[in-house]
Amino acid sequence: MKRAVSLTIVAVLAITGVIAVLIYSFAPVPQFRSPRVVTINRGDSFRTVGDKLQRAGVVRSALVLIGWAEFTGQARAVKPGDYEFGGGETMTAVLRHLVRGDYLVSIITIPEGLTIWQIGERLQRAGLACPDEFEYQARRGPLIAALGLRPLGAEGYLFPATYKFSPHADAQQIVAGMLEKFYSLLTPAVEQRMFALGLNVRQVVTMASIVEKEAYVAGERPLVASVFYNRLRLGMPLQSDPTAQYNPEGEDEPALVAVHTRSAYNTYGFVGLPPGPIANPGESSIMAALYPAHTDYLYFVARGDGTHIFSRTLKEHEQAIAQLKKSGAHSPANIRAPLETRVK
Repeated sequence: MKRAVSLTIVAVLAITGVIAVLIYSFAPVPQFRSPRVVTINRGDSFRTVGDKLQRAGVVRSALVLIGWAEFTGQARAVKPGDYEFGGGETMTAVLRHLVRGDYLVSIITIPEGLTIWQIGERLQRAGLACPDEFEYQARRGPLIAALGLRPLGAEGYLFPATYKFSPHADAQQIVAGMLEKFYSLLTPAVEQRMFALGLNVRQVVTMASIVEKEAYVAGERPLVASVFYNRLRLGMPLQSDPTAQYNPEGEDEPALVAVHTRSAYNTYGFVGLPPGPIANPGESSIMAALYPAHTDYLYFVARGDGTHIFSRTLKEHEQAIAQLKKSGAHSPANIRAPLETRVK
């Protein structure tokens, strides 16, 4: 009888202790004097996640957190990222942050048509990366080597979009995020279309980058692409001002000077595409390069409002220029450089 009573008392005390531990573990931790950041990496086990949170003082017990997360099925829904905690939260609130993905992010928009150097400058302004380090990772970094993008680097492959990066992301991680977005576009249908055109990825992106720099109106991009494809087919130089202005070192020259400067990219001096992209095109320009309009245009001239007049012959082209000069539309003040005006 005494043994039974003793066992009952022990059981009650054990249950009481467990309840006390659970109540203590689920209770809010104290407020922190300064926020604490916990990094959850992709591939971390939830046991590792629990240990990190306990060491940072964000939760009281990693063991209880792991048990609760497994019991509720939330352990497999945690999202990687850098999480900032100010304290004063319950264990369930902390777990809710991890499942919702309330991690620290820096949001940055990369517009279409920027070069590697211009993207680096934008990242620097956002406090995300040093331009020199970004340029190195985008042109000569280990990821570029692994993807076979040397010697020209990732120019043209850094997809323009709005990105959410960790404030602690390094230049290589940023390049990887942008490349991942680009390669997601290379669906089997796109690869089949490139094969039909007889072009590889770099050639398509190079054409798309020229279209991006030439066409300011999305609806004209397939027409602009058709002009350049027609010129390639006939063995005519592309004579695109933006190709002449492109400089991998980031320096820029006025079009009137650049077109007379010899370079590997200046399509006034040779027939064919330049060796690589001259900017990072958006999806609209890539689609225009893949699906150009069916035309016999060989020339275009800027109206000055972002649109162009397209011509089939040099005579028509000269008449279009004369018409624009007469109307006052064809003047340096009305041209948004870099914009092709002298395709011949």
